[in-house]
Amino acid sequence: MQDKNFDTLSQKFAQNIYGTTKGEIRAAVLWRDLIPALTRLNKPRLRILDAGGGFGFLSQKLAALGHDVVLCDISEQMLAIAQQQIAASDTELSIELVHSPIQALTVQQFGLFDVILCHAVAEWLTDAESTLHGLLSLLKPNGLFSLMFFNKEALRFHSLISGNFDYVKRDFKVKKKVGLTPNHPLYIADVRAWFAQWQLSMISQSGVRVINDYLKNNLPPNFDKHQLIEMELAYSQREPYLSLGRYVHFLGQSKPI
Repeated sequence: MQDKNFDTLSQKFAQNIYGTTKGEIRAAVLWRDLIPALTRLNKPRLRILDAGGGFGFLSQKLAALGHDVVLCDISEQMLAIAQQQIAASDTELSIELVHSPIQALTVQQFGLFDVILCHAVAEWLTDAESTLHGLLSLLKPNGLFSLMFFNKEALRFHSLISGNFDYVKRDFKVKKKVGLTPNHPLYIADVRAWFAQWQLSMISQSGVRVINDYLKNNLPPNFDKHQLIEMELAYSQREPYLSLGRYVHFLGQSKPI
């Protein structure tokens, strides 16, 4: 099996991921988690790798803060969208675009990074553990590893409360795969064990979309999207809500020298 390439879905992906309330929630949680951690590194200009970063939503935001970013993706179409957005930016952005599988990135070619982002990638990989461990070879001592992954138990719970019992019984296998449904969702406990094995200190843990995906169809007339995002942030780091997040964001730090 091959890792997922979003070339054929690039426009749909760009619109469905960050052009929606779901995307706003994702961006809000990631930004809330990342910015204090980046500040604590106490370096005005960081080297950041956005591994499998698609069209580089966060790459562009981080480059706008004055950081140097390498944006790598296996999809040529995604990088083309990134190139268009970077060219249209009012701010000069230091972003290097690399068309490559993330498994092919080497220290010899790119050196070491202060921060590595890998968001909504692991669940599309045939061997997430090995690939993510390989990425860490590019991380500096005391560097940050930001991993957001699709949560298998949230997939199960959402399916159960939707009455899709047969889907759960088949362990989420379907005859016809929906384009943006991940192939290899992960268990939180497994990823926590990987972080411990890789000697990453856990800086923060957050659920992403801990409320949104469970909202009822009949919402109150005064329902406000901005209040929803506020509540997502408020409950994202509290159990049991964290573990019900459709995605989970772990931010780890490598050992100092």
